Amino acid sequence: MVMSINNETIRQYRDQFPVLSQSVNGKPLVYLDNAATSQKPTYVIDRITDFLNNHYATVHRGIYQLSQKSTEKCDRVRTDIKTFINAKRDEEIVFVRGTTEAINLVAHSTLHDATETDEVLVSGMEHHANIVPWQQQSKRTGCRLVVSKILDNGDIDLDDFLAKINANTKVVSVCHVSNILGTINPIEAIIKAAKEVGAYVLIDGAQAPAHFEVDVQALGCDFYCFSGHKMYGPTGIGVLYGRYDVLDQLPPYQTGGDMIETVTWDKTTYAKPPLKFEAGTPSITEIIGLGAALEFIKQVGFDLIKKQEALLLEYSTQQLSQLKSCRLIGTATHKKAINSFVLEDIHPHDVGTILDEEGVAVRVGHHCSQPLMKRFDVPATIRASYNFTNTTDDVDRLIQALNKAIEVMT
Repeated sequence: MVMSINNETIRQYRDQFPVLSQSVNGKPLVYLDNAATSQKPTYVIDRITDFLNNHYATVHRGIYQLSQKSTEKCDRVRTDIKTFINAKRDEEIVFVRGTTEAINLVAHSTLHDATETDEVLVSGMEHHANIVPWQQQSKRTGCRLVVSKILDNGDIDLDDFLAKINANTKVVSVCHVSNILGTINPIEAIIKAAKEVGAYVLIDGAQAPAHFEVDVQALGCDFYCFSGHKMYGPTGIGVLYGRYDVLDQLPPYQTGGDMIETVTWDKTTYAKPPLKFEAGTPSITEIIGLGAALEFIKQVGFDLIKKQEALLLEYSTQQLSQLKSCRLIGTATHKKAINSFVLEDIHPHDVGTILDEEGVAVRVGHHCSQPLMKRFDVPATIRASYNFTNTTDDVDRLIQALNKAIEVMT
């Protein structure tokens, strides 16, 4: 049994999220869609407001004081991100709009010279954002997309995955944590095997850095990416970490202003990383918001975050397992706090509608992973995803609402 944290401590943090204080249909909101996007604390909201009120200007271009200060603030966030994921240098941090853009960038740049003999290996639990970009590049270059198997409990079939890494593998791209199953993948073993054959390795970290520590140097991956809005920051900003030597030799994904050294009518030379991959005016305000989100996570501390979320996973899994007609999808040993499940003979969308009437916000659908739905022979699932601001009382509200859905629909 995981030790519980004093509820007063959790409430003090929860009270910093304005959205969570509202009611839905006359009932206090229970927000259980954190895997899709997290709510924002006042610490982040206030920092964004202050920046827009007092400090906003374009970056990297102006010689006037306001622009210089704005540039310094954005550059400081880049440094903070480097520290947060333990990258080696600031230049390994590329600002993107989110995880999806980061994966598209890597797919375009690493496969620019791919041939029909090259292979890209992904797992069978990937989000569409880690499937479709590789499909598109496969169609363009003729390279082959290879998919590993998933076990019935929601784990990667590691033996199958490792067996599919070979001399033709050019890129291995896998999620750190499944957005549906909650499975925390054995990426250390995957990275090690991929590097032995000289393949690039990209880790989709969208579901990870808000929940536990990430050390990209210890992992040894070439690329790691995540989105700000899933870790208490704003939408429209994300991070691509890339080893500097790899970024330096890859071609850019987009071209335009601020990513060049010189332009003539005949030739363009590109800036060094990370600017080579940051064409156009960056998401300045969103970068500031992401920096505030990292500070907020640091203030809370991963010790509290991991302990509370482990408690929630244990308690919610226990309660759902006792629920009539509930089938859990994804029961891996190593998971983050996500429950995906179905109720026998009730469509998930009907369940989601009734839960909303009870003030409980969950995600229903295929969660941008249709191949995984097919693997488990379901059209959709109900997904409750937690973060440290949730409590066991929220889980109890979920169970009460699910019982009502069962009563109404059966």
